[in-house]
Amino acid sequence: MTTALTSIGLSHFLVLSAIVFGCGLATVLTKRNAIGILIGVELILNAANLNLVAFNRFSWGGVPVGAGTDAVPAVDGLMFALFIIVLAAAEAAIALAIILNFYNNFASIDVERGSTLRG
Repeated sequence: MTTALTSIGLSHFLVLSAIVFGCGLATVLTKRNAIGILIGVELILNAANLNLVAFNRFSWGGVPVGAGTDAVPAVDGLMFALFIIVLAAAEAAIALAIILNFYNNFASIDVERGSTLRG
């Protein structure tokens, strides 16, 4: 037996996602080193993943009763989340390579030192 106070609904996931997004945005805006900014970007992507999976779960509660074998659960949100995970892994690999190159040139990962770069 579940009560309204113990059941977890869509609004709980959305609030958690907003908190994670806010933490990621605050991290990106306040950190001066490149690793901290990269962590903030990862938090923002994880907040988007949480939204996608929550909306997928609550927009499709499962196979309807009496639907037979023709009813297939929607997995659109899960596929988008998987795509974001792959995108985040590629972003992390490329960003770490850039950060290592930046460290080799400036002996620091402080992004304020990047203002002296010439392109």
